[in-house]
Amino acid sequence: MKANKWLRGLLLLVIVPVMAWSTGSIVSGPMLGYQAHREVFIWLETKGTETVKIDYWQQGESDTKQSIIHHKIAPNPAGSQIHHFRPGLLKTGVPYEYSITIDGVQQELDVPTSFQTQPLWEWRTAPPDFSFLVGSCAFINEPEFDRPGEGYGKTTRTLELMGESKADFMIWTGDNWYWREPDYDSISGLWYRPSHDRAIPEMKRLLASMHHYATWDDHDYGPNDSNWSYEYKETALDIFKAYWGNHSYGEAHNPGVYSKFYWGDAAFFLMDNHYYRDAAGLDQDKNPGKTQWGRQQLDWLKQSLMAAKELKHFKFLFIATGNQMLQSTSKGESHELYRHEREELMNFILENGLTGIVFLTGDVHFSAMYQREIGDKGQKIYEITSSPITSGAWTNIAETPGGTDPALIPGTIVNVQNFVQIKITGEDATRTLNISCVDKDGTVCFTRDIKATELGYQPRKR
Repeated sequence: MKANKWLRGLLLLVIVPVMAWSTGSIVSGPMLGYQAHREVFIWLETKGTETVKIDYWQQGESDTKQSIIHHKIAPNPAGSQIHHFRPGLLKTGVPYEYSITIDGVQQELDVPTSFQTQPLWEWRTAPPDFSFLVGSCAFINEPEFDRPGEGYGKTTRTLELMGESKADFMIWTGDNWYWREPDYDSISGLWYRPSHDRAIPEMKRLLASMHHYATWDDHDYGPNDSNWSYEYKETALDIFKAYWGNHSYGEAHNPGVYSKFYWGDAAFFLMDNHYYRDAAGLDQDKNPGKTQWGRQQLDWLKQSLMAAKELKHFKFLFIATGNQMLQSTSKGESHELYRHEREELMNFILENGLTGIVFLTGDVHFSAMYQREIGDKGQKIYEITSSPITSGAWTNIAETPGGTDPALIPGTIVNVQNFVQIKITGEDATRTLNISCVDKDGTVCFTRDIKATELGYQPRKR
């Protein structure tokens, strides 16, 4: 008996330290969210953690180290913990490094763990050159919950290529995950899907190697083609805000995912096309107030465009929204089905002398570029549609929504998994958008250049 008691005591001595040393784990991330002159956003998802710490310091200067610590973050309904870190009061235009420690154990991460703040170039130097990615429609297969037959997700190689692109940031224009029928009818199901999709290995480098901004479309808002009546839209908004790192989301008195940010000499406006969306099938001639964005958000966009014009730094004004904008076809769910709202915006752009307008869109499972002239002076407005990243694509170009539209720029239809990279280079009158569409095999499918002067920019007289 004494021997047995001695053995039990020895086992306890061995087991208790092991239990004490056990730690939580990273589910997905880290991901870089917004970048500002003196602040950045770092996102992380963990499970079973007591304490999560991020240390950050100027590159090569460990004595500048500072820390942010999270204690006992409550799990969400899917069981994971979401962390938002905002290192602030940083030096402008300076590279930083960071590390992550979970329950006292510094994590070994096989992805970049660095970031840089925006340089203070305004009123001092020419704007910096930079590049960014645009993409939508990222379906990640999970056979247990997918529809029968071949999986709708076709490849994840595109995600890896995006992570290798050396872009500065990415704009996700919707369908960033796809809720299935077992997901969007419960709160726990809604929280489960983004946690599952973010955790795939092919996503890791993409999330960590550049900054990310996002808006949504129907599949990461609710069921297919959802309108404002979706019963869990408040939960969907909470989840979106938890999983992304935009500067802001909607307004205090008008919820939603719409927001804006600035990068170099470009202003970006991320629109919410579902929280206030009327059903696409409504007859817009019988319902002239039919809206995709809602009156308050449309007014916000108008005022934001005017504010950007007033700041005088911006040659390019990018408007990102889930559905296509310039098409005259009613196939798909383009803004042709909400043309009163679209034409109100076009008239506002023309009447107020707004130039540099480029729409960034997704949704339709093919990529393409469009051009439209407004007014009697031939002002050009462009649209860049980028879709899909991993989902199934349209295979018959003749039947592709918008594929035969008069605004289509010939030679730009891409109907395999792909993404678009936009580089902004040059100075003043030579400032140019270099646009490339890259497919799942890394092949450049088309390139186009758009000069700032084509979009109405007038170089300053010296």
